[in-house]
Amino acid sequence: MKKIIFIIMACLLSSTTTIIAQDATVTIHADQGKWKINKEIYGQFAEHLGSCIYGGLWVGKDSPIPNINGYRKDVFDALKALQVPVLRWPGGCFADDYHWMDGIGPQSQRPSLRNNNWGGTIEDNSFGTHEFLNLCEMLGCEPYISGNVGSGTVKEMAQWVEYMTSEGDTPMARLRRQNGRDKAWKVKYFGIGNEAWGCGGNMTPEYYSNEFRKFNTYLRDQGDNKLFRIASGASDYDYNWTRVLMKNIGDRMQGISVHYYTVKEWNRKGKATAFTNEEYYLTLDKCLDVDNVVAKHCAIMDETDPEKKIALMVDEWGTWWDEEPGTIPGHLYQQNSMRDAMVAALMLNVFHKYTDRVRMANIAQVVNVLQSMILTDQKGTGHIVLTPTYHVFEMYRQFQEATFLPLDIQCDSITTTEGKNVPLVSASAAKTTDGKIVIALVNTSLDKSQQIIINGISAKNITGRILTCKDVRDFNDFDHPETIKPSPFKEAKAKKGTIEVKLPAKSITVLTI
Repeated sequence: MKKIIFIIMACLLSSTTTIIAQDATVTIHADQGKWKINKEIYGQFAEHLGSCIYGGLWVGKDSPIPNINGYRKDVFDALKALQVPVLRWPGGCFADDYHWMDGIGPQSQRPSLRNNNWGGTIEDNSFGTHEFLNLCEMLGCEPYISGNVGSGTVKEMAQWVEYMTSEGDTPMARLRRQNGRDKAWKVKYFGIGNEAWGCGGNMTPEYYSNEFRKFNTYLRDQGDNKLFRIASGASDYDYNWTRVLMKNIGDRMQGISVHYYTVKEWNRKGKATAFTNEEYYLTLDKCLDVDNVVAKHCAIMDETDPEKKIALMVDEWGTWWDEEPGTIPGHLYQQNSMRDAMVAALMLNVFHKYTDRVRMANIAQVVNVLQSMILTDQKGTGHIVLTPTYHVFEMYRQFQEATFLPLDIQCDSITTTEGKNVPLVSASAAKTTDGKIVIALVNTSLDKSQQIIINGISAKNITGRILTCKDVRDFNDFDHPETIKPSPFKEAKAKKGTIEVKLPAKSITVLTI
């Protein structure tokens, strides 16, 4: 393959030819904060796929692996520490094959089914509605249910909403009580189908719009539980899908989804940990193109919803590599390197920019699938690994519910022969509810540190943490679980109304001012 030549392109930092010390400047407009960064932007996604549910979240009460009422304890504790705000379930493509009544009642009496989307695995339905909603209660997060439009019925979906949320003496509420749960759950987020353009029914946007309107008619709010209804939106660059749904569904929905995976070529995804420097930069280029995609979908929504009442939900995003050798085909088990951490940080920085419209995002997926937070030992020894992506989410927790602060960046970039520029510095800033300023800084360069001047804020005290490694291909595994982990960062200094920061190559840093 022809080698890509990377050319360093310097951004003009001033109109003079004076040589200046910094490689980049970040100017924060601290007086222009307006929009809150919804905590749901840090959402997770759990699908019945591979070992995400079984062996990941759930091992059963009789498992020798330590558990809390069947939930794997080490995974539960790690997610609790992450402060997961919202969890999407049961899919993904699985959602439009899922019939919820198969997953209630005594576990030993639940029927099994074949998972037609993901490897043909036999699903025993031991993890169903009760198990999911109880887990959300224990984690303190909002449940996000994806309803079955593709192979389900209006009656089935309406009864599911009643089963989960009715406090009255209704047929489905009585059935729930019969199955051991007296009090109704609070269920806010409800997706009416998933990927209706593909595995959710191969529909046109016009046809799906009519299906949404029909299903939505019968999804009645129960008592004080008010559904936030999410339409099955576009795949990345399908802007027509968004335009049609905005026109034909309009304010019948409170949110519309979009899915964006960092995949350069679907028929040649590449290996998770064995990649060239060229492939690293091309991955970041594809990742950062989400900025253009989100901006265009937002602009279309602005045409008919200038007040931004309808939210854009990026409810599937992440990297997608070839499955690890020796794992079950169709289970999408992949390792997670420092490259994945860089993608996570860059994506979150982009989502912060559009928080006036983007009010939820769900990385795919929470355990053992694609760009996961956690890997569990497939041999059943009861070990887990926290991935570099997990550490990014943990470091970024302060951004949840903080007020986004606009900023400008002047920096160098790397340009590929495809003509795409990869900035060497990405940044995001916000003011937390207790008045602190939190700043995320990413140095994407593989070999060059960055001297950064931050303007616009003054600092009395600065604390920081950094995530970096020797090689961008490094990862955590069961023999080396802490190859990549956060450490204290002390290379930030306050000087005369500015902050000077020295960022090592291939690093992610979060400062608290």
